[in-house]
Amino acid sequence: MPIPAPHPVAATDNSPALLTLLLAGGPMAPLRALLDRFENPGSAIAAGTEAWRSAGCTPEQCRALARPDAAALESAQAWLAAPNHHLLGRADPDYPPLLHGSPNAPLALFVAGNPTQLWTPAIAIVGSRAPSPGGRDNARDFATELARNGLTIASGLAAGIDAAAHRAALAYGGVTYAVIGTGPDVIYPRHHRELQAQVAAAGAVVSEYLPGTPPRSGQFPARNRLLAALTLGTVVIEAAERSGALITARLACEAGREVFALPGSIHNPMALGCHRLIREGATLVGRPADILEGIANMAGELASALQNRLQAPICCAPAQSRPAPALPDPDYQRLWNALGFDPTGMDSLIERTGLTAASLSSMLLVMELEGSVSSVHGRYTRN
Repeated sequence: MPIPAPHPVAATDNSPALLTLLLAGGPMAPLRALLDRFENPGSAIAAGTEAWRSAGCTPEQCRALARPDAAALESAQAWLAAPNHHLLGRADPDYPPLLHGSPNAPLALFVAGNPTQLWTPAIAIVGSRAPSPGGRDNARDFATELARNGLTIASGLAAGIDAAAHRAALAYGGVTYAVIGTGPDVIYPRHHRELQAQVAAAGAVVSEYLPGTPPRSGQFPARNRLLAALTLGTVVIEAAERSGALITARLACEAGREVFALPGSIHNPMALGCHRLIREGATLVGRPADILEGIANMAGELASALQNRLQAPICCAPAQSRPAPALPDPDYQRLWNALGFDPTGMDSLIERTGLTAASLSSMLLVMELEGSVSSVHGRYTRN
């Protein structure tokens, strides 16, 4: 599935207008139509009632757009004012490219952590909330090995397989992000408060729901569609025949992503969902290498989209065949010169190059995808 390049837009702060659109609630199609018609959220709000009606907004939405809930707007803006809290609209150049072509892409994403992590090649690992000890071990082992191979581990921060995958990626020092079904400031389940904080610090916690939104049953299938669309593939490790993990797998298939399933004992009820997926065409996997082979093509497309976004060269030659990448951009050359064969932390790279952390993160991501740089425990080396 081709990955659309993100749309370049002017760097203006449209967060109050975008929040106003989100607070309008109701059917999303009219709000998407407004954003597609006008240059940015501010223009969509300024267009007025007739334009809103023309786009199909309901009377309730028109009233909410004209007079947004002041308390809710202030609360959302207060959340965004905190460090490392972000709002990415569909027209934002940093909106994840894999979401652009997906059905029912959200109007915006709330991100706690580093939004550039949503551009990294990621695998979703999902499964039972009450896995067997073997299932939990498989989640840990697969997540660790995939992280070792440079993949981001994504999941839904639920109990069981989700939590085991996140914790394994964190323990290895890899990147992980969580797509949650509540507001970005709401902890669910409550005993995952520390885990959610760790994921936000090392990667990102992502939600399409306004801050303060409590858990509701209908929001979790919607969360699953985002998790499926953001990732290159979904790995199901232990799932009953009727489970949220199977919903994620179905949504991944509908979004054109790969679906992988681990087989299990015929006597394990938590393996029946995986066996059903395999019968229906999911790829049976017994080792992480099977997954790496299955996502290779789409990972290349994601790298191309990132290249277009950053206007940076990505060489396809094997890393072993070249001593250094061709980096005509002076900032990239400065970064390459600042790197050595000893692991170097971000603070040292900022000091050596004079570049910002945000710029360095994006540039290092390109160089990792290219194969010229490696990252272990947040420290970077030349290959």
